[in-house]
Amino acid sequence: MIKKSLVAVASTSLILSGVLGVSSTAQAAVNICQAKNITEAGGMDKLVAAAKKEGRINLITLPRDWANYGPMMDAYEKAFGVRITVDNPDGSSQYEIDTMKNAPKSKQPDSIDIGPLVVTQLTPPGAKPLSAPYKVINWNDIPAAAKDSNGYWYGNYGGKLAIVYNTALTTVPTKATDFTKPDFKGVIGITGDPTSSNQAFMSVLAASIGNGGQGNLADVSKGLEVYKAAKAQAPLVKVNSANLVSGAAKVGFMWDFNALGIVPAAKAAGLNLKFAYPTDYVLQAPPYINAINAKSPNCANARLWQEFLYSQNKGKVAAEITAADIKLPGSKLFAMLQGGQNYFQQSGADPIMSAAMKKKGLLLPSLLDFEVPAGAKIVGPPKISDVLSAREQIIAAWASL
Repeated sequence: MIKKSLVAVASTSLILSGVLGVSSTAQAAVNICQAKNITEAGGMDKLVAAAKKEGRINLITLPRDWANYGPMMDAYEKAFGVRITVDNPDGSSQYEIDTMKNAPKSKQPDSIDIGPLVVTQLTPPGAKPLSAPYKVINWNDIPAAAKDSNGYWYGNYGGKLAIVYNTALTTVPTKATDFTKPDFKGVIGITGDPTSSNQAFMSVLAASIGNGGQGNLADVSKGLEVYKAAKAQAPLVKVNSANLVSGAAKVGFMWDFNALGIVPAAKAAGLNLKFAYPTDYVLQAPPYINAINAKSPNCANARLWQEFLYSQNKGKVAAEITAADIKLPGSKLFAMLQGGQNYFQQSGADPIMSAAMKKKGLLLPSLLDFEVPAGAKIVGPPKISDVLSAREQIIAAWASL
């Protein structure tokens, strides 16, 4: 399916009024679609009530087995009685942007989750932004480099590129250069089109650093060489959860945070998959980015979903939410739910607020069962300028690879 300067959001008193109730200012008429923070939304009680009344939220390109989103969706639906729909779960970041630009109102997403590959398209110079500004309660815990200062977009979670492979293979891939070996003829794949898909783009970058390109992250020519050599032996297979579970795809790069969803699904289908980091170089990628669509059809849920994803709570998951919990005032219900940042943490992703949460003692343990090898070097994350330069290289070369 990937950062600018820090601006103070609100005083402590305003934040507390948003979490625990409604400030006196918020007693006035509230225009949820124009709200730029929880106070302008009338406080958490009013925001939850408005979200429940809307009853739905439109998401886009979010597979359930991606970064623990499935359990997050289950908790959100159960707690707030909101129906979640997901358009094109296996789509690309560019698909999200194109949908925001071109889809009719009823098909517009409320919230997006995109890679840094396309983030500049949200705020085109001299044109109206595609996203609506909003600063979550925990805004100050998002590093300055990972957010737009006006709240038009903000980093959410990041990951490292691991190699996923079918354990039935006679040879185990351990690094990017293995992809070019005859042993892997016909089984190497990629997650999508790297000109538009962030995960596929980062796969080319991961291949590049494993093939001698670790010194310049703006140049992915070494990664293109790897995929060109693999493709010369046999066509590249699309590496996604469906193809891995069916056995159609057997080797490729994927985000580490997808292991918890994909490995059990494959096992249920009778296949054994394994995720492992390369033994030489491991790519730490820049974070995925969230934003509210300026054309959001469900304005309250668009904002409540952001607050949920950026919450740091250690609270209840879907199976633990009771009927009595659901009847509580919105602020109390919200405060007892496990927050999105800890769902990401459990998946093995790197929550954007991890440093602040660690200081507060709020970070849950990761559930991943594999680690970066002792001899491997972590490279990155690349700067946005590096990403954009590398993307131009890929656009020029990929179709004719």
